Amino acid sequence: MLSQKSVKSVLNKHKKRDSWFLDEYSVNPFEGCSCNCLYCYIRGSKYGENMNERLTLKSNILPVLEKQLQLRAKKNQYGIVAVGSATDAYMHHEEKLEITKAILELLLKYRFPVFISTKQTLITRDIALLKEIDKVAILPVDLKLSLKRGVILSVSLSTTNEKISNILEPGAAPPLQRLQLIRQLKTEGFLAGVNAIPILPFISDTEEELEKIIAAAKQHDADYILAGGLTLFGDGMADSKTLYYKFLQRYKPELVEKYDLLFGDKFYAPWKYHDELKSKADLLCRKYNIRNRIIE
Repeated sequence: MLSQKSVKSVLNKHKKRDSWFLDEYSVNPFEGCSCNCLYCYIRGSKYGENMNERLTLKSNILPVLEKQLQLRAKKNQYGIVAVGSATDAYMHHEEKLEITKAILELLLKYRFPVFISTKQTLITRDIALLKEIDKVAILPVDLKLSLKRGVILSVSLSTTNEKISNILEPGAAPPLQRLQLIRQLKTEGFLAGVNAIPILPFISDTEEELEKIIAAAKQHDADYILAGGLTLFGDGMADSKTLYYKFLQRYKPELVEKYDLLFGDKFYAPWKYHDELKSKADLLCRKYNIRNRIIE
């Protein structure tokens, strides 16, 4: 079921540019997401619950967005806009509604650069539109020489294991399809890579499994791969920590105690864990000659 709501603002300005994705703005056409990933950070966090039956379309998003873009462009406040940072911009409803497509048309009109990360193949519908943005977008001065283009595209991947993906990401395209999408986007001339986020502790963060992901990214011509850890919010019935622990109890009950020790009463693992994950990923990126960041 898809409900609707009216909003006063849709273009969110970050306090500072995202160090990974390089975006300074974000816009989300929906609240919620039909990918229904059990680990999604919006479940139990301040961003709300990610439940298919509670999907909400921001009904007046286009006129509100145009007004905000027009004002930012007039002030020369250009920056990369992440389309779908708290929802997948190409989830199932987009095929009929074409809200993301209309958002991209506005971003093209006002010449704003774009970052999109998706778990769906519908993005190929908008290749021609994205190519136009790639050519004409106005970049912030400090990115003009290093980036030199207006579109960055990613697929999100937590594991190459389709059985696990089917459980944790029931509404997303299979991992192999996402990897094949990267190759297709590269063939079309885009800067495209993999967001290996979140990597799953004791499941996809082992050296063997992490190597499978990074090797697969390289084999499918990705420009880069970004590896990041898992967050688990909340203790409500629809929160990510509750749902993810139910997955563990069904799939690998022997890991529950390890997760208890790793997370404790926090929503994130200790920084030592993240540092070790980064070190493992960086070594594998060097081995496979693939960047661990979008630009050098």
